[in-house]
Amino acid sequence: MVMKVYSPEFKADAVALYLSDPSHTFEGIGKDMGVSRETLRNWVRAERARRGGGSATSTGTSTVDSPPTAEELQAGNEALRRELAAAREEMQKLVTERDILRKAAKFFAQEMT
Repeated sequence: MVMKVYSPEFKADAVALYLSDPSHTFEGIGKDMGVSRETLRNWVRAERARRGGGSATSTGTSTVDSPPTAEELQAGNEALRRELAAAREEMQKLVTERDILRKAAKFFAQEMT
């Protein structure tokens, strides 16, 4: 059997993806990332040992966070509103640039004929 070599970044991304949600399984993430379930399990164990977290599954070690406070929700909401406004502004700028480029393309197409 051929031994595959994965970069440290790939391993870290796979482990981070697995650990990001307690409902993830080694089987599911392994299929998504194209690695065997056992390989992913070994990477996760190694990361947990490096962090000092043991080798239990992610559902066994996850902690339940308290729900966010009203102030935290309001701050998050405001941040999202600012981000949306910036995205809309950027989109309007791109629409304007696209229109200018279309007009320029039409102008140069007429000049070439």
